[in-house]
Amino acid sequence: MKVAYVFALPRSASYKLGRMILPQLEAGTHGVEVAGMFFFDDNTFVLRQGDPIGERLAKVAAEQGILLMMCDMCALERGLAAGEPRWCDADGLGRTTPGEIAVTGVVAGVQVGCFPDLYAALAGNMPDQVITL
Repeated sequence: MKVAYVFALPRSASYKLGRMILPQLEAGTHGVEVAGMFFFDDNTFVLRQGDPIGERLAKVAAEQGILLMMCDMCALERGLAAGEPRWCDADGLGRTTPGEIAVTGVVAGVQVGCFPDLYAALAGNMPDQVITL
């Protein structure tokens, strides 16, 4: 089975990922293939350069082909990206044209985007289940 994780709840990345999922991925005992991980809100902070969880995760993701993506609006608000939101109506003016955005100060391999970007990135490695933590 192949899964994708969405880290949406407080501390889900720092605790559930850092203390449970990541150690299992490193040891090869997780039991499923992980296609990708999507990070919301303060969960994006584990992806900062130098963060111990983020650095370990970047290594595992590169070795196992795991997509790492963070919400564009969340990343912009936290200084982990620069530019304009990809698909969100950030200014409340009904904008639907995707903006240009780039990650900044995060571990290797992290992408930034919104749901359309996530779907496109997972299309070639579609998960069987999506788990929101």
